[in-house]
Amino acid sequence: MEKEKIRELVAEMTLEEKAGLCSGSDFWHTKAVERLGIPAIMMSDGPFGLRKQDDKADHLGINDSIKAVCFPAGCATASSFDTDLLEELGETLGEECRAEKVGVLLGPAMNIKRSPLCGRNFEYYSEDPLLSSRLAGAYIRGLQSKGVGASPKHFYANNMEKRRMTSSSELDERTEREIYLASFEQAVREAKPWTIMCSYNRINGTYAAQNEEALTHILRDEWGFDGLVVSDWGASDDRVPDLKAGMDLEMPSSGGINDRKIVAAVQDGTLSEAVLDTACERILDIVFRAAEAQAEGCGNFDREKDHEKAAEMAKECMVLLKNDGMLPLRAGEKVAVIGKYAVKPRCQGGGSSHINSSRVESFLDAVAGMPGIFYKAGFDDASDETNEGLLAAAVKAAEEADKAVIFAGLPDLYESEGYDRDHMKLPPNQELLIREVAKVQPNTAVVLHNGSPVEMPWIREVNAVLESYLAGEAVGRAQKELLYGEANPCGRLAETFPIRLEDTPAYLNFRVEKEKVHYREGVYVGYRYYDSVKRDVLFPFGHGLSYTSFEYTGMEADRTSVTEKETVKVSVSVKNTGDMEGKEVVQIYVAPPESPVGRPAKELKGFAKVSLKPGEEKTVTVELDRRAFAYWDEQLHDWKVYRGEYQILAAASAQDICLSCSVQVQPEASAHTIYTRNTALGDIMADPEAMQKLAPILGRMKQESQPETEQSEAEQSEAGKEAITEKAQQEMMLNMPLRALASFGGVSDEQIEQILGMLNN
Repeated sequence: MEKEKIRELVAEMTLEEKAGLCSGSDFWHTKAVERLGIPAIMMSDGPFGLRKQDDKADHLGINDSIKAVCFPAGCATASSFDTDLLEELGETLGEECRAEKVGVLLGPAMNIKRSPLCGRNFEYYSEDPLLSSRLAGAYIRGLQSKGVGASPKHFYANNMEKRRMTSSSELDERTEREIYLASFEQAVREAKPWTIMCSYNRINGTYAAQNEEALTHILRDEWGFDGLVVSDWGASDDRVPDLKAGMDLEMPSSGGINDRKIVAAVQDGTLSEAVLDTACERILDIVFRAAEAQAEGCGNFDREKDHEKAAEMAKECMVLLKNDGMLPLRAGEKVAVIGKYAVKPRCQGGGSSHINSSRVESFLDAVAGMPGIFYKAGFDDASDETNEGLLAAAVKAAEEADKAVIFAGLPDLYESEGYDRDHMKLPPNQELLIREVAKVQPNTAVVLHNGSPVEMPWIREVNAVLESYLAGEAVGRAQKELLYGEANPCGRLAETFPIRLEDTPAYLNFRVEKEKVHYREGVYVGYRYYDSVKRDVLFPFGHGLSYTSFEYTGMEADRTSVTEKETVKVSVSVKNTGDMEGKEVVQIYVAPPESPVGRPAKELKGFAKVSLKPGEEKTVTVELDRRAFAYWDEQLHDWKVYRGEYQILAAASAQDICLSCSVQVQPEASAHTIYTRNTALGDIMADPEAMQKLAPILGRMKQESQPETEQSEAEQSEAGKEAITEKAQQEMMLNMPLRALASFGGVSDEQIEQILGMLNN
């Protein structure tokens, strides 16, 4: 419906109808206004399957939803590094939603993985905001191409489950912009989601639903978002301030309580009716978009066909972490299959994203009828305690086999929405099983089922590790095809696997202190931290092995010097040098020059997944714009590019740099820092243009304070001693604020103001 007609419709509504439109009619539906022909639309949980509930609604995955297809979770699809896959997933879910008359699917979930302990990490994409935002953007485009609205969540800085409805995420402006807002930014700007879900938590003391800076100034004014903001279910603390801040739709129903508050606020003048009208216009725009799409016809919900898609997607997501030669398995080998998850795989997480799967295909289902396969349970995931009988039977079977494959992972109770993990370990009975089997069988592989990294103190004792993540209902078929070499592993880690929990950047701060969560690690999240402090990790960001090999050659940039307004295209050739078709993920990182501002050693700024037949070579090109070189300047409240030579790195992972080239970047004059009386001289001297202005003044000061005199031999002999303090003197001068020129250089306050005017002009 045209916006002008929507405005006319809002003008016909009573105050009570307007207020009522701003909250749900029940748990999943918006309110209808029948007298004006305004329909209700249904929202449903996602984001990697349709969790439509007909009755007994809840937001925690307690009650069953309709039978649907469970696709790989966000932790898995992110490891595909494949925007086409995410777009196809969005399209498929859009068809399912249309068939079930769902107008908005609540997803994708795209909060940053600040710590491996977050209980909801299995839903989220990555520790890297660029990867998260690009994958989410593809998902949104696919979903909305079918006339179903997306709702990226949870906006923003919602990175732990403990006290999520009341705690305050305390973080500085630069950290917000470079990491936590950046995860949403590109997806919002480019994919144009119909809605955005604000998070439960407070941000620097203000509830996300009442954060006008985020919901209006950044989201709408700066990024151009033109949809509606919906609350997370129950996230509204005070409905009237919510509306003023830009939170349009409260879900679920408040039973009329908050509707009456809105009416009273308009009547007593504390809320402008124009603000309420704007919220109604945004809501109706989405309501009619969804209703018009449904009127065009139903989508196709073929559960069997979509199960096949889920299997194909799962193969693209799994990551071969280690392989010392035992994989792929060969037909006819005697293989001991050990572990409960080979029979009943853990393929999804718990909470609001839990799908009532139409079917689940296990590894044993997939290998049914193959000779040489025999199964032993090994452990019971209902308990962490070792069952000696199950353990002994598994060890004996492994000893008699050619190879052993252990299907291990985190039980359902270890990770879920609503609470965080206490540690990164597998259950002790599983760790013992792995070690005991590896003692008797050198060809032991571990297949993991988990939504977040786990510690692997047994890693040197096993031959191979396949990370399945939570790969959806067709997990078993994908595992079989990858383990037997019918498909080539091509997933890459979208997060770092640390050696120990204590190594993680947020280890000391991942806690609630007096209702506050302090993000003291700042921008040093994930590989940005590990690479900057040169800390060893178990498996780096971007890591993943293949059954073939790849060679990088011919890296070059289309220009060696650019201004910050120009883009640079970086190309690199990749060749499959093995004998099996495979896919490589080319990762492009940018390493900044030395600057007065602390920056991570390198940051991901582009990536591409390329499929190559044996001997085939292709050239990958990635375009880098201004943001690839910029950091957020808290003084300017804007992105700033620092002058210098930037290294462009082509890599197979964050720690596997294959080739590099350099680009000289020249910032625009408008990007200058605003200097003050308290700016250190060293900061000014680091800016070449500023130094051109300041150098003559400093030169005159030096001449005035050090008149030429002839030195005696005795004085010259003392020069060596004085040189000892020269470095200290230099450092003191570099750290001296500009105002100190009045005390040490005889410069008046008026002259300092003139210098500032010259520098800031």
